[in-house]
Amino acid sequence: MPQVTYDFSGKSVLVIGGTTGIGRATVLAFARAGANLFVSGLGADEGRSLGAEVKSLGRECEFREVDVRDGSAMKRLHEEAFGRFGRIDVAFNNAGVSGKTAPVHELEDADYDFLMDVNLKGIFYGLKHQIPHMVAQGGGAVVNTSSLFGVMGFATTAVYCASKWGVIGLTNSVALEVARKNIRVNAIAPGSVMTPLIRNMFGGEQAAKDTVLPMIPMGRISDPSEIAQLVLFLSSDAASFITGQAVVIDGGGFVAGADQL
Repeated sequence: MPQVTYDFSGKSVLVIGGTTGIGRATVLAFARAGANLFVSGLGADEGRSLGAEVKSLGRECEFREVDVRDGSAMKRLHEEAFGRFGRIDVAFNNAGVSGKTAPVHELEDADYDFLMDVNLKGIFYGLKHQIPHMVAQGGGAVVNTSSLFGVMGFATTAVYCASKWGVIGLTNSVALEVARKNIRVNAIAPGSVMTPLIRNMFGGEQAAKDTVLPMIPMGRISDPSEIAQLVLFLSSDAASFITGQAVVIDGGGFVAGADQL
C-alpha cells in the first residue's frame, strides 16, 4: 500500500493494544516515522518480538503486558511511560475485543461486562491518565479506536456496537474539555480490517470475506497498515485543526448503508 511520510522524530508515542492487528501496524508506522514507543498489550512473546522489530528500525521501545480493565495497572502504565520518556506526545487507545455474537436476549451479564470493560472502560482509563500528563506538558494528541459498528447498528452485535458508540461519546466530550489546552482527541471508526479480531468475530479469514465483502463498495477488506496511516495523520500537525471527530475508514460501507446490503 502507498505510504504517506510523516515525521515524528523526537516524539514519544504510547500505544495501548499494540501487539497485533491495527495496533502492531501503527507501532511500526510510528517507529518508521522516527518516534520512540511505549507499548502495552497482551502476550509477552508478541510484545518482545514487536519491541525487537522497533529497535531494529533504530527507535526505542518499551513493552508492558497490561489488562486495560485493571485501573491500577493502567495508572502504573502511564506513570512508567511518562517516566521513561519525560512526555507522552501521542496516545493511541486501541485495545478492544469482539465478544460474543448473538441476539441480545441470548447474552449473559458477563458478556456485556467483558465488552464494556475492555472496549469502553479501557479507553476511559487511558484518557483519565493521559490528559493530566498532556496538560502538564502543554499539549498532545489522542486517538481512540471505535468502529464502523460505533456509527451504525448491526444485528447480533448489540453490546459490541454499544461499546463502540460509547467510545465516540467519550471522544467527543473529552475533546471539548481539552480543546483550549492544545490537546486534540479524535477517534477512528474502521470497517473490516484483516486482523485477528475480525477472524475471531466471523470464525476465520474466508468466513469473514464471505460475510463482509458484499457490504464493501470498494470490494476488499483493508490492511492494518491503511488504518495506521489514518492514526498517524490524526496524530500529526497536518491534522492540527481536527478534534472531536470520529473518522470512518471502511471502503464506502457506511455511505452505502452496509447493514442494509
